[in-house]
Formats: sequence, C-alpha cells, structure tokens
Amino acid sequence: MQESNSPPVIATRRRHSAAFKRKILELIEKPGASVAGVALEHGVNANLVFKWRRAKLARKLPAGPARQTVLLPVSVDPQESFLIVPPGVRPAVIKEGVIEIHFAGARLVLRGSIDPTNLRSVVLALRQTA
Repeated sequence: MQESNSPPVIATRRRHSAAFKRKILELIEKPGASVAGVALEHGVNANLVFKWRRAKLARKLPAGPARQTVLLPVSVDPQESFLIVPPGVRPAVIKEGVIEIHFAGARLVLRGSIDPTNLRSVVLALRQTA
C-alpha cells in the first residue's frame, strides 16, 4: 500500500451569513414547512437550524431572569372544604368546587370538575394578555 504525500484533510467549520440564516428561518415558519426538509434542501444540518431558531427566540425575550416568578393574591373562603394531597401524588379531578380568579381587571369563575392541566392553560393565556 502506498502512502500519500498530500497533507491530511482538516474539516473546517462553515460560516453562514446572517441573510442566509434569516432566509432559512423564514422558510421554516411557513405553514407545512419541515425543519428537516428545509435544512436538507439548503445543505445544512437540521440541528443547526433548530439552534438558529432558539437563538432568534432568545433575542426576542425581554432581558432579565429566564423565569420570573409572579405572585398573585389569594383569598380562601372558610366555608369551602379542601382536599390536602401529599407531595408527589397527583390528585383526582374534584367533582365539585369553585375557583374564582381576579386577573387584569377581569373575573374568572370555574365551577364543577376542574382539570389542573386545563386550569394551567387558562392562567398562562391570561398572563400573556395582561
């Protein structure tokens, strides 16, 4: 076997222009677009496109802590009964009850069977509109 006298091939990192990244990010935002498909079409790795998208989203977030705790005032009606559940145990959906939330000048009253996941979705949606 003969050895080659040519120098070894060294992989170099490709650099993409800001315009190219913007174009890719615009393409993946179109309805029905696939990150993998767009990346393959343009000769880049899909993981790199995801990284560009995360960086773009991070630039849009306001400066400050990644997660800001928001404390809301709570009042308890002494006539209502409560179910105390130990940590780590997921409670069953309670068949009856009332949750009243005053938020951004609005009043939200939830009665009856309340799913914790749905309640969380409602509160998150209210936070975004406040």
